[in-house]
Amino acid sequence: MVKKTRNRNINFEIEFYEGVLNKTPDFFEALCALGDLYTKKGHYQKGLQIDKRLVRIRPNDPVVLYNLACSYSLLNDVDQAFDNLQRAITLGYDDLYHLEHDDDLNNLRKNDKFRQYLDGLKKEHKQRQFD
Repeated sequence: MVKKTRNRNINFEIEFYEGVLNKTPDFFEALCALGDLYTKKGHYQKGLQIDKRLVRIRPNDPVVLYNLACSYSLLNDVDQAFDNLQRAITLGYDDLYHLEHDDDLNNLRKNDKFRQYLDGLKKEHKQRQFD
């Protein structure tokens, strides 16, 4: 019963935000909410399309790029995921704990190149703490 109610609520919210975006296509907060809802529902391709729209609106936002990397990872496009994650980090994304534990990045974490990159980030982070 709880799962049915949760799905109904998510479906309602998706319809709501889609309606909002029909009237205001670049409403940033509505796009963020809809992208998150699509991902929760397992509609990863739709989530990716939303994340691409968000990047067009805010191309230098590290959180937007991080979310784009997550979408690519969920779709098992690890090269695009890795490229966008690197861009996010270059632009200031620095939540290493979240990066290491976010389930959306599970496919990316299987990649040796990414694991080496993450190890390097952790070493840099530790070094900055002692400087």
